[in-house]
Amino acid sequence: MEFIESIKEEDYENFVVNHPKSHFMQSYYWGEVMKLKHFTPYYVGMKENGELLATALVLKKHLVGKYSYFYIPRGFVTDYHNSSYIKIFTTYLKNFAKKHHVIFIKIDPDIKLHDLDIEGNILGDETDGGKVFNLLIDNGYRHLGFNKAFTNEQPRFTFRLDLNRPWEDIYSGMHPTTRKILNKGNLYELNLYKGDVNDIPLFYETMLETAKREGLHATSIEYYKHFYEVLHKNNMSDVYVVKTTKDHLIEFFQKRILDIENEVIHLEDRLKSVEKIKVRKKELEAQLVKQQQLYQEILNITDGEIILSSIMTVKYGNKVWTIHGGNSTVLRELNSNYLLYYQIIKDAYQDHYQIIDFFGCSGEANPDSKDPIFGLHSFKKRLGGEYTEFLGEFDLILNSLLYTLYKKGIPLYRKIKKRG
Repeated sequence: MEFIESIKEEDYENFVVNHPKSHFMQSYYWGEVMKLKHFTPYYVGMKENGELLATALVLKKHLVGKYSYFYIPRGFVTDYHNSSYIKIFTTYLKNFAKKHHVIFIKIDPDIKLHDLDIEGNILGDETDGGKVFNLLIDNGYRHLGFNKAFTNEQPRFTFRLDLNRPWEDIYSGMHPTTRKILNKGNLYELNLYKGDVNDIPLFYETMLETAKREGLHATSIEYYKHFYEVLHKNNMSDVYVVKTTKDHLIEFFQKRILDIENEVIHLEDRLKSVEKIKVRKKELEAQLVKQQQLYQEILNITDGEIILSSIMTVKYGNKVWTIHGGNSTVLRELNSNYLLYYQIIKDAYQDHYQIIDFFGCSGEANPDSKDPIFGLHSFKKRLGGEYTEFLGEFDLILNSLLYTLYKKGIPLYRKIKKRG
């Protein structure tokens, strides 16, 4: 076998995109995206008799002086059942890393640890994930723990929806509440569309609102533009937007309120039973209160155009990921996020993708309602996907002293930065 330090784009992509362990974060183009975050990409691999057996997008991040670390997002691409491949390729990676004065190599393989039910219960015996876990440990990788929060480079838990089955099965697998909302269709006549680079500022509005609401750090708009442009030109990314206007909603709700009021007036003409009139009147009065509240919320909005939801997806191999997304703080009751996800799922199904990954959820199967992640987790759970737990992060340590200093220094740096 031989180690290849620089694989040509075409050869690299042909191997990765068609491999069972393909992931967009191991694509050639993800390396281009990550340049904006000051990573240097290397496209390396292992060959035997001219045939690629393993590849890795290696992202190099400079630390201090001549020292750096390597990050291989979602693990290298190879047959993880072949222990010799793991052993030999790891040795090659270590030698390559030493040439670059690398302190450690981080990986977080896109490999399921075990099968879970929707409530987080482990199903069956040890899976292939457990075997791979032990194989990595045997080859010197240090596992960083089974965390349940969003503390890793990538989410350790997600929901993945199997699209490789009849549409009726996909739809019936969604939570009854989700189906009830979707059955109403685009009730408020919102404008849902697949946009282009000119819609990135609209997308960014929802990202900023979400970050502010949930106390998250907001990435720059330049990153999202770069992300979209690099991936979209390789048919790997779409941006979806749901928006409306204040004038449209005012007109819509004025008519809706008038219709309810008229129905109340003419109840006795339509229904003969006193009991039925009483029940229906109570239902309509409750609807009227809700519609009037929404109408008042609309009147208080100052912007003419209202961006309700937006999501940026990534498509690669047989999967689609809903990787970046945000929702407006106002008018959440219009359920624009349900419409958006439903459209993405339908598009992925029609384009013959096999899996859609909703990219991150809580490691607690049923988080407390006061937990900030509760709403996001519950929403994704209701889409009917498989609750999926990955192996987690591993560090292959090449310089123990500097690694220890690095691990102690990072929390201190973050603490000082937070205070500043």
